[in-house]
Amino acid sequence: MQNKYLFYRFCKPFVKLYFNIRYKPRIYGEENIPLSGPIILCSNHIHAFDQFHVMTKTKRIINYMAKEEYFEGKFAWFFKSVGCIKVDRRIKDENAKSEAIKVLKNGGALGLFPEGTRNKTIGTKDEVDLLPLKFGAVSLAQKTNALIVPFGISGTYKKRGTLVVHIGKPIDIKNMNLEDANNLLKEKILNLMQKGKK
Repeated sequence: MQNKYLFYRFCKPFVKLYFNIRYKPRIYGEENIPLSGPIILCSNHIHAFDQFHVMTKTKRIINYMAKEEYFEGKFAWFFKSVGCIKVDRRIKDENAKSEAIKVLKNGGALGLFPEGTRNKTIGTKDEVDLLPLKFGAVSLAQKTNALIVPFGISGTYKKRGTLVVHIGKPIDIKNMNLEDANNLLKEKILNLMQKGKK
């Protein structure tokens, strides 16, 4: 066990208990998360707690990429302690990219939201299910031969028991061009979101 992740492992049972009691999400497809090898977990992004759906369903450590602002507030210590990778969204952050590649090259699990930010159109007249996806996830996957594990989140955090999450089978995009790979990822996430709405 790596010392840098002791806090992650210590906190996980308490986070899982709180998360399940507070939101009571229904999560399907956890068997689709590979037990080993480099993977990138990707989903739509509607809330700051979106990463907990998969983090509580696998024994693997997931290094999530998180915006720089999270490392500046009173909970900065928490994000640093659980292995999050700081991303400065104002620039093309090569340091964050290097850290992400290092995780994947070491056979680890990386989490990111390809929309790049939370979808704030939900509940407005301009609502869309998914914002345009950035190319970071598919680019990192091709550079490291990582599989992408898509998952889709439906429902709301405002009403307990309405969240539904479907985790899809891993996809291999190493022989695809980036645009086709990104379109495939978008399609997979949208389909998984729709499953939760049925």
